[in-house]
Amino acid sequence: MIDVQDLRFGWPGAKRDCVSIDRLQVAAGASLFLYGPSGGGKSTLLGLLAGVLLPREGAVSLLGVPWSSLSGARRDAFRADHVGYIFQQFNLLPYLHVLDNVTLPCRFSAVRAERAIQASGSPAAAAKQLLREVGLPEALWSRLASRLSVGQQQRVAAARALIGRPEVVIADEPTSALDAGLRDGFMDLLLGECRAAGSALVFVSHDERLAARFDAQISLGDINRATPEADATMEATA
Repeated sequence: MIDVQDLRFGWPGAKRDCVSIDRLQVAAGASLFLYGPSGGGKSTLLGLLAGVLLPREGAVSLLGVPWSSLSGARRDAFRADHVGYIFQQFNLLPYLHVLDNVTLPCRFSAVRAERAIQASGSPAAAAKQLLREVGLPEALWSRLASRLSVGQQQRVAAARALIGRPEVVIADEPTSALDAGLRDGFMDLLLGECRAAGSALVFVSHDERLAARFDAQISLGDINRATPEADATMEATA
């Protein structure tokens, strides 16, 4: 599902690369936990996996398609079709209601919209089903995203990423603002939904207590040759 080969990336003006990975693979339906300290390149790597960033060298492929082979517009369309992304700060549109936020991927992707229709009859029906599964009360579905609590926003962000059953779900420290009870419930939901949809899940966190719940766990320091502690090449397949 995801294939990284000889990846090298550095920000403009930087003296050295911040991400340098020889090989990383994630199979369809697998769950991968990536962990490491703050500033270690975790969010940058996720941007590369999602095609938001392009490598200086090497290739990052999704479903066998290298991101670098696509134009900017085609990358955006391909990402909308195949990737659900849960941002650390959720990135909900504050001026849209909950239901509109959840169905947003179906507006940008006919592929996701068609899957939602096949599964539930319509994108709106699929959104309502996901919101029930994430435990968001129906009374909140017409509320503006800006009027939700942090925990409620997180549930909406998860539903938005999962609608239309994308092949890959990427989560960037989505539990960092949650207490233990909310965190555990969220993890049950996310892992269960990805298993049901057959989606590959790449989950980044500094909280290593979550690692045991995933098929594979990798320290970014062990595979990122750009970090000082990395002293070996590693092929990791989830």
